Amino acid sequence: MQSHFDDKQATKYQNDPLALRVYTSRLLGMDQDLVLHGGGNTSVKIDNLLYVKGSGWDLATIEKEGFAGVDLDVLKEMATRENLTDTQMVKEQKEAMIDKSAPNPSIEAILHAIIPFKFVDHTHADAVVTISNTPNGKQLLEKIYGKNMLIIDYVMPGFILAKTIYNQTKEIDWDKLEGIILLHHGVFSFDNDGKKSYEKMIDIVKKASDYLDKNTQINCNDTAKITYPSNFIDAISKLRGEDISIKVINTSCAYHFAKLKDARKIINNGPLTPEHVIRTKAFPLYIENSFEDDLRAFTQEYKEYFKTYATNQQILDLAPRWAVIKDQGVIVFGKDEKENNILTDIISHTINAMLRAIELGGWHSLDRKDIFDMEYWELEQAKLKK
Repeated sequence: MQSHFDDKQATKYQNDPLALRVYTSRLLGMDQDLVLHGGGNTSVKIDNLLYVKGSGWDLATIEKEGFAGVDLDVLKEMATRENLTDTQMVKEQKEAMIDKSAPNPSIEAILHAIIPFKFVDHTHADAVVTISNTPNGKQLLEKIYGKNMLIIDYVMPGFILAKTIYNQTKEIDWDKLEGIILLHHGVFSFDNDGKKSYEKMIDIVKKASDYLDKNTQINCNDTAKITYPSNFIDAISKLRGEDISIKVINTSCAYHFAKLKDARKIINNGPLTPEHVIRTKAFPLYIENSFEDDLRAFTQEYKEYFKTYATNQQILDLAPRWAVIKDQGVIVFGKDEKENNILTDIISHTINAMLRAIELGGWHSLDRKDIFDMEYWELEQAKLKK
C-alpha cells in the first residue's frame, strides 16, 4: 500500500479543485484493495457547494461530470433532523443540486457535508474491513490506531450513519482525528488539501495491511479441477430468469478455501462489505452432495431468509451468484462476461479476506438482518440498474 500521487501531474490542477478531486478519486479507484466496481465515494467543497460522487459512477474512471454539486447548507441542515426517509432525502438532495441533469448525489452526501474539511475520501479498504470482520475486530483496530481514530459501530449507511456521526462528533476536535473507521463497512479520511486527504487514506490502510502481514500468513498452494454437469447452467438460468454462464475463479486461494472443513459456515457469516451484497446475494451456494439437491436447499434457505426479514419488499430472483464446491474450488454465475468479471473480483477479495480473518480468530461481518436491509435497500438496488 503506497501513495501514487504525482506532484508534477497535480500541478495541472492547482487552480481547479474539482479537477484535483477527479485526479485523487481515480488514484483511489485504481487500487482494488481500496474499492471495487463502483464502491466508495469522494467529495470536495467549493463555494458553499458540495461536489460529491454521483451514484452509479466508478472512482477509477470518474470525470467532472460524475460529481453532483449540492447546496452545502441544505445537506448540513438535514443532519440536524431526528428522522428523514430515503425518499425525502433523495428528493431534497435533488432539489438542492445546482445542475438537475447531474447524477444523483451519493447516499453518503450528508456525511460528507458535515465533515468540516474541504476534501473527504471514503473507501471500503480490504485490510481495515478484514480486521473489523473478526471476533475482536474493534479492539484490534483500537490497538492499531489509538485514540485519534473515530471508530463507529455498524449502522445503516445514508441518513442513519450521517446522523450517528453528527451526534457523536458535536464535542470532538476534528483537527485531532486521523480518520473515521466504520466497522464492517469502510474508512473515511479528510483534509483541506487534496493530496493530504488521499495520503491519509493510504496511511490508514497501510497500518492495517502491515498488521495483517505481520500476524497472518496465507499458504495457498492447492490446485484442483472443477467439474459440474452441463444442465447446472440451465437450472440456474431458469431461477434467474435469464441466461447465465459460469466462470471458475482460477486461483490457488479459491481451491484452498474450498478445502476448509468450515467453509460452509464461514461463507454464511456475511460479505466483505455491505455494498457487495447487491451483487453477491447474502450467501452463496455450497455444493457438497448432488448439484440438484444443494441448489434446491439454497433456494429454500433464501426463501426463509426473505420471509424472516421482509416487510413489504418483493423477493428477488432465487439464483445464487457464486458457489463453493467442496474440495474443488469456487465458481461464479453471471448474466454476461462483465458481471462474471465483477463477481470474480469481489469474491476473490472476499476469500482472501476470509482466509486472513480466520487466522485472527474467525470471520463474521454483518448479521443477516443488516445484510437483508442492504440487499433490499431501494437506493442500493438502483445502482445495479445504472
